[in-house]
Amino acid sequence: MKNFVFLFCAIACELVGTTFLKKSEGFSKAIPTLITVIAMVSAFYFLSLAIRTVPVGIAYAIWSGVGIVFITIIGAVLFKQTPDTPAIIGLTLIVLGVIVINVFSKVAGH
Repeated sequence: MKNFVFLFCAIACELVGTTFLKKSEGFSKAIPTLITVIAMVSAFYFLSLAIRTVPVGIAYAIWSGVGIVFITIIGAVLFKQTPDTPAIIGLTLIVLGVIVINVFSKVAGH
């Protein structure tokens, strides 16, 4: 169970890193750039801890799926980047894919 805590810490760090990547304006602003680097290094550190027991493909599917959905929400709220209908359909399919993997796959390690 703690490996999934590590995975969600990785996701949280990645969300912070990606948000500040946008705020860094192409690494031209020092503080957002520094936050981006620290958050992304932390994300990969926590991901490395998670994949000790969580299969790497499953961990990456969860990391990317959850990350994509939440960064889309962050983009809409903070940067006014509202997804259109095809984007929402695509995001829904990603979420469904992560659910299918976690509920039905024997590889998911439950």
